[in-house]
Amino acid sequence: MNNIVSKRIRQTPPSFIRGILKAAESEDVISFAGGLPNPISFPQEALKESMDRVVTDYGSRVFQYSTTAGLLSLREYIAEKYRNQYQLAVEPDDIIITTGSQQALDLIAKVLIDEGDNIIMEEPGYLGAIQAFSQYQPHFCGVTLLEDGPDISQLEEVLKQGNVKFAYVVPNFQNPTGLTYSEEKRKAVLDLVRKYHCILVEDDPYGELSFSGKVNGYISKDGLEESILLGTFSKTVTPGMRLGFMIIKDEKLRKYINTAKEAADLHSNIFSQYCLWDYVIHNDLQKHIQKIRELYKEQCQTMIKAMETYFPAEVTFTRPDGGMFIWATLPEGQSAKDLFDKAIQKKVAFVPGDPFYTDGRAANTMRLNYTNASKEMIEEGIRRIGNLF
Repeated sequence: MNNIVSKRIRQTPPSFIRGILKAAESEDVISFAGGLPNPISFPQEALKESMDRVVTDYGSRVFQYSTTAGLLSLREYIAEKYRNQYQLAVEPDDIIITTGSQQALDLIAKVLIDEGDNIIMEEPGYLGAIQAFSQYQPHFCGVTLLEDGPDISQLEEVLKQGNVKFAYVVPNFQNPTGLTYSEEKRKAVLDLVRKYHCILVEDDPYGELSFSGKVNGYISKDGLEESILLGTFSKTVTPGMRLGFMIIKDEKLRKYINTAKEAADLHSNIFSQYCLWDYVIHNDLQKHIQKIRELYKEQCQTMIKAMETYFPAEVTFTRPDGGMFIWATLPEGQSAKDLFDKAIQKKVAFVPGDPFYTDGRAANTMRLNYTNASKEMIEEGIRRIGNLF
């Protein structure tokens, strides 16, 4: 079979996390492995009302083929939100609705990457992006993520090498670390990508999940023409609808992305787009998001308190102000993968840090998700991991 399938797919690493999630799928396993929103946050009744309403009000239109860019009414809603909430000059024509952010990552890679091109990734970085980009065989340039954002001197050294197509960043409550860029680092990143004429791909799936309710500004606020912004409704409404979006001000780039999407799937699920649009115009989305923030803040605090109680002092961890993840670092020389193998025997799971790096290292780090477990499960799961130390 190897002489039949493409070189590109042979060299794409299989999903590391898929095997972990399979090992953790047993009902008696306490899992901190997935990046799953809590199901109790899904507005099921309101969405059901929207489904009924769009079928009644729009009939066959919700079951027909549609335009590649997506439902105009939904794009108008997103544009207005970005103008009002973030003071960004976004118009409906700047927006392409995608099948989740994952499709957006694939489209960006398909349009921008030639084999061997340099692309910048945070280190550690989002494993879904690593996998999507890997198919197109770039050269990954890792930039170390510090507590307040990327190592700026390292970032400039990479940009000086040239042939850097884009830098991919998750500045708010980053996956996997939960860290958030400072204002100083945001400005420094924008200054550098503009200086070296590099596209900034700014992914923001978690920005609205701030525990304090404070909404951080976009790095791209003064450089939209050189940027691609990614957003999603998966973390605030429902992941099952698979609806994300791209904001691209550059008309030529947007045309290329639109062409690639048309070739991939014609358009994202139009029924879901109608339902989502109906939901956001008939319900108070911000009130709904505030409930999610309060829930996740409580779960995060529960996990941090348990880690303080059950983990040895030599294990350090982040203390996020929002999002869905905590990143723990074991003493130098210890393997998080070895710890995972022991943890799964004790019916508890997390993600070892290995797949979040592009250099194949055996990492002494691990990602813990706190949003999809009760406080009681969090306490017990962390106790079990702590006992293994």
